[in-house]
Amino acid sequence: MKDFSRLDKLLNTFVEQGTNPGCAVAIMQGDEMIYHGEAGYADIASGRNVDVHSMFSQASTTKLFTYAILGMIYEEGKFLFSDPLYYYLPEWKDTKKYIKLPNGEIDVAPLEKPITIRDAVAMMCGLPYCMVPAINPTTPTLAAMSKQMAELLKKGPTTIEEEVRAMSEVPVMFEPGSHWLYGFGSEITGVLVEHFEGKPLRDVFKDRLIDPLELEDADTLERPGNKDRLVTNYAKKGPGEFEATENFAATDPDKVPAGARPNLLISAHDFAVFMQMLANGGTYKGKKFLGSGTVAMLHENQLGPVQLADFENDYLAGYGYGLGFRTLMTQKYGHNGHIGDFGWTGGTGIWVEADPVDRFAVAYMHNMRPNEELYHHHRVRAVVNGIML
Repeated sequence: MKDFSRLDKLLNTFVEQGTNPGCAVAIMQGDEMIYHGEAGYADIASGRNVDVHSMFSQASTTKLFTYAILGMIYEEGKFLFSDPLYYYLPEWKDTKKYIKLPNGEIDVAPLEKPITIRDAVAMMCGLPYCMVPAINPTTPTLAAMSKQMAELLKKGPTTIEEEVRAMSEVPVMFEPGSHWLYGFGSEITGVLVEHFEGKPLRDVFKDRLIDPLELEDADTLERPGNKDRLVTNYAKKGPGEFEATENFAATDPDKVPAGARPNLLISAHDFAVFMQMLANGGTYKGKKFLGSGTVAMLHENQLGPVQLADFENDYLAGYGYGLGFRTLMTQKYGHNGHIGDFGWTGGTGIWVEADPVDRFAVAYMHNMRPNEELYHHHRVRAVVNGIML
């Protein structure tokens, strides 16, 4: 029996010292929940505490569902990662890139090779995020994307299919595959999944993962049956000072079209179940979702020295990036887990990681911005691995 008292103490310390309003951790191993811990408030105003069923807004960790499902579709022989995007999304056939001329002026030129599915999934397609028009765009690509998004938003809430079609007209920042840039590749990946499945991505989540894994505290929309489990989103104004804000992504079924970008609302317990399936090599409670080789492929580092230089920062030190998942390549920067540990982070304060060696998974969650991820996540990581290994 492992002693998780240190982890309990850490979560309580976060709340007592006012570093976040409320948080939860769940740890799975061998298809069983071996620990869950919660501290603080799911909603400060009402005094509702975080519990094992509290559903946190995920932001970027939502994409892990997309990438896992893409792996399932890959196993069905419907595409190859080397395929050009335009095989399935024809509007991407003539995509251009911005170049800088010797005189310093910016021009547009054809790509040397088409954008591939691998380029999109591994965030090497050359398009940054642009969910709303940028006020002061820093690159010609972002300026062009902002113009496209502004035109789309004039018509009301958008679908990711509409966004992906519009952005195909934008010249990318660099030759695909030559650099790493976090951004619009995930939207392209989502629309590819929609293309192969013939339905909105949120419906694919339900059919491929939420229902089969029996995730009872997981959804992409606010509903009467889950509102009492939703964690309020907060803006941090100072230590112990939190102001309630709107959800960080659209989840109101009356305000978003079915094909809008989905944002998971999910408990630490349910996300840990999903990560445990991956830690097991694609199997959970005897049911096979993915082959073990496919899981390994998804978190195999795709980046060379140039792309790693684009990727690395204090938070990501020691990691590389695979087909949607970061993966630990070295412990020299202060990671006490196993080489090969993989997962991702959500901008609202989410951290999930799977250990393919000892086959356990952990999900840590709070909903706050700024999320202070390095402070919280690296401490949780250090304590969890100290207990588990």
